[in-house]
Amino acid sequence: MSDYEKALNPEDLTRLFVERSNAGDAAGVAALYEEDAVMAYPPGSRTVGRAAIQKLWESVLANAPHFEPETPLPTLISDDIALTSTPPRDGSGARAQVVRRQPDGTWLRLLDQPEFVPPTS
Repeated sequence: MSDYEKALNPEDLTRLFVERSNAGDAAGVAALYEEDAVMAYPPGSRTVGRAAIQKLWESVLANAPHFEPETPLPTLISDDIALTSTPPRDGSGARAQVVRRQPDGTWLRLLDQPEFVPPTS
């Protein structure tokens, strides 16, 4: 993991995610998450832990999807915790991540909600 560029700001995580996903680098995507991170994906379920997140992204990236950068909404920061979010390009809701500053000053994702699924009646 030490060979990867680190997020110096919370907003760097989204850029690094797009770059690594488009390169097909599931290990690089997983390196953006804390060891015990929780990701609300696939929709309606949870993926827990960096190893499980890597396995999930190996499956997703096997289909060679292409991700476009999305303009972030303003980041909210309180001490070592930040909330990052982006409105998807297709206008389908929002994406949000809780990220935490690491002891070396870099940032990793702790909680990731890549898609908000509307409740069903």
